[in-house]
Amino acid sequence: MPEWDADVEIDEPLVRGLLEEQFPELATGTIRFLGKGWDNSVWIVDDRWTFRFPRRAIAVPGVERELAVLPQVARLLPVRVPLPKLLGAASGRFPWPFFAYRRLPGVEPADAGLSEDERVKLGAQLGRFLRALHAPETRAAVDPECVLPVDFNRRADMAVRVPRARENLARLRELRLWGAPVVVERILASAEELPPASGDLVLVHGDLHLRHVLVADGAIAAVIDWGDVCLADPCIDLVLVWSLLTPAGRDRFFAEYGPVTAEQRLRSRVLAIVLDSMLVRYAHDAGHTSLQHEAVAALERTLVD
Repeated sequence: MPEWDADVEIDEPLVRGLLEEQFPELATGTIRFLGKGWDNSVWIVDDRWTFRFPRRAIAVPGVERELAVLPQVARLLPVRVPLPKLLGAASGRFPWPFFAYRRLPGVEPADAGLSEDERVKLGAQLGRFLRALHAPETRAAVDPECVLPVDFNRRADMAVRVPRARENLARLRELRLWGAPVVVERILASAEELPPASGDLVLVHGDLHLRHVLVADGAIAAVIDWGDVCLADPCIDLVLVWSLLTPAGRDRFFAEYGPVTAEQRLRSRVLAIVLDSMLVRYAHDAGHTSLQHEAVAALERTLVD
């Protein structure tokens, strides 16, 4: 079974039953499936509420972190994020908590038809967003008791990420989805030589890849799916610098964000390779053609200095 298979399938009868049980004022409205990822299924209710339901038990702690963190984060950032308004509880019908927020604008980059010029302009906005998120005062405001976990997925740990990258790339080659050029192995070999990450811990999104940013009119409209929010080296949030932006867009990013060490750039580049290669596999398995094309293009962008 692929690692993104669901523990519980979320279908329309289940969603409507949960609405009848916990939000009866919405139970007779329209219900529309929006999409699913590795951990969550998303449904639109009455064209104004976005409901997120965990599909796997492993995602439940992330839902709980989102509920705790998002109300604080939302008031501190220059980009919209989900703000939970309707909180669903575990019941005999569904075993886990879930929540809804006012529907956010935008679509995933894979469906946005971004031009090269737009990818350049996105760099400055992404830089401002991450500068605000990673600011010491943001961590102090959101996690004053230091209760958030520290890089619990070991995103900055190259002893974990480099082998994962090689496994993913080998699978893509077997499936004839993408063949990695020799420069990829040079990048991975360099990353293997890095010491453990030692940068200052900041508040991070934790999983900021192509599916977790929404764009509209060539701009970032929202950043979603905060289930991996934690404290970590800021490099783990720089995946989109490689995956989404052109080299000129990266220049715009760093002009807004500020300096980043060579080690942090390399760690984020390897993490981009890991996540983009996983997205290619996922999109292939799910029949998500536009995402597969965007993720392959992201891998190729990541290799351009």
